[in-house]
Amino acid sequence: MRELIVLGTASQVPTRTRNHNGYFLRWDDTGLLFDPGEGTQRQMTFAGVSAGDIHRVCVTHFHGDHCFGLPGIFSRMANEHVEHPVHCHFPMSGQHLFDRLCWTWPEYRRQVLREVPAWGERTVLAHESDSGFGRLEAVRLSHGVEAYGYRLIEPDGRSMLPDRLAAAGVAGPHISELQREGRITIGERVVELDEVSAPRVGQRFAFIMDTRLCDGVYELADHADMLVIESTFLTEDAALGAEHGHLTARQAARVAAECGVRTLVLTHFSQRYTDPAAFEREAREVFDGELYVAEDLMRVQVPKRRH
Repeated sequence: MRELIVLGTASQVPTRTRNHNGYFLRWDDTGLLFDPGEGTQRQMTFAGVSAGDIHRVCVTHFHGDHCFGLPGIFSRMANEHVEHPVHCHFPMSGQHLFDRLCWTWPEYRRQVLREVPAWGERTVLAHESDSGFGRLEAVRLSHGVEAYGYRLIEPDGRSMLPDRLAAAGVAGPHISELQREGRITIGERVVELDEVSAPRVGQRFAFIMDTRLCDGVYELADHADMLVIESTFLTEDAALGAEHGHLTARQAARVAAECGVRTLVLTHFSQRYTDPAAFEREAREVFDGELYVAEDLMRVQVPKRRH
């Protein structure tokens, strides 16, 4: 299963209906938790996400609404005896802040947490060969403090075609052998992988929080199957957004349209707005793809593969 579980959608100030940030991406057997703000572990309980579901924690920057949930998350992991490695990604410049947010559990930190910070303009945080899910990258954004967005890139592969496999007499363990080796001998016939499969385009997921428009936004969004992106303001407050390093719903939607995004999820809304439909109306002026104005505890399926 590949789905996004929205745990919180507020920006600086939570509201009666919106918790601070928090986003859980279930990507097959891997769980990635993005920007856990205050109250995230309670939202996880409502959403049915356990501490053991988390394999990676990705923090875009160290403003409170994006990271104050970390102490609670780590405490819950320790209490539930999560023993598998949990990779933690965050701006390298904020290492001292990360240290303060997890200082209570030094032994648990040494045993379980694997800190792989982002630095420079772009950092490859996980490679296809050792991650089990693809490549995870961080790309620098433009905010008041150092901030990064994240993207997950699944490598291209091939989809097996059952009718052609049957015609070639390939079945059972021979299928995995063919996928691994690229060719297999059945009787006196050599069967090539290309004969019984079709190209499969890898999927892409992008996560962009607090930022002005910059090159990094477009790089992250490029051909994303799903883009989760902040839209703190409406166009009427665009100048305020630029001053504080935030996007409007229209800007976020235009990025999605220009970058070929398939599913757009708008989130991180300022408490000054009370009508969520206003964000959809503004985004629809420039984007005609699948669109969600995120609500707390919403679940959004990653779209089916491109053909």
